[in-house]
Amino acid sequence: MFTGLSAFPLTPLTEKGIDEKSFVRLMDRLVAAGVDSIGALGSTGSYAYLKHSERDRVARLAVEHAGGIPVMVSIGSVRTSDVLHLAEDAQRAGVSAVLLAPVSYQKLTSDEVFTLYETVTRHLSVPLCVYDNPGTTNFDFTDELYARIAQLPHVASIKIPGLSADPLTTRQRLEQLRPLVPSHVTLGAAGDLAAATVLTQGGDVWYSVIAGLFPEIPLAITRAAQKGDARTAQALSAQLEPLWALFRQHGSLRVVAAAAEILGIVAAPCLPLPLQSLAGDDRQHLATVLEQLDLRA
Repeated sequence: MFTGLSAFPLTPLTEKGIDEKSFVRLMDRLVAAGVDSIGALGSTGSYAYLKHSERDRVARLAVEHAGGIPVMVSIGSVRTSDVLHLAEDAQRAGVSAVLLAPVSYQKLTSDEVFTLYETVTRHLSVPLCVYDNPGTTNFDFTDELYARIAQLPHVASIKIPGLSADPLTTRQRLEQLRPLVPSHVTLGAAGDLAAATVLTQGGDVWYSVIAGLFPEIPLAITRAAQKGDARTAQALSAQLEPLWALFRQHGSLRVVAAAAEILGIVAAPCLPLPLQSLAGDDRQHLATVLEQLDLRA
């Protein structure tokens, strides 16, 4: 499950809690498209804003409605004891893998992060994907730390931020990392904007925000890259540039949430306060982009 396209859907919310019908609707879109795996409760799934019970419920819904597609869920939390409880719940729910970012309030040291992964992997019976997300965790992995963590049991993939859309730069970066990790540990793109380049320059997997709502074009990009057709992969990605521009300006979560609301796939508002999707002129511009790109419910 750590190759190809991994789609990360929203976790739509209402004032009463999880909007289960809308979440199942999102899952149905991913199953119908045939994505390679599903990343429920990622950053796009607002895991950090949800109660323990809500996260457990979403994990169970995801597994139940995945149609046999492997499901990965985030177990990130500030306290290691909470991470372990979330890991236990996720495994009991039947997930195929877990995703772990070093969530914190106080800035963590490299030794603290290694100890977190060492502790958690001792309690797992499913694979783990390392989530390097400095934009939210305020922690920067070094290559040395990648190498140490990758040797731990159950570590199967690393979700890497900041990879370049420049093919040469990305290829050099991936070639730099390959010798540091075991051969079974895959390297994946954490950002949508450079994903076509990552996949065509030696990356294994695209952990995708946009695929969680509109899986068809990301799936076509992925399949073209897997066939070695870099020209088609890049051309398809270029078609989505109006959307990528909005991602760069507003962040992917707010854009995708607004798109789902505009198309009526989820009820508005769907994000946990204080987060808000796009409004006003920005929302109208997104609606125009969706129409131009023929992205539909």
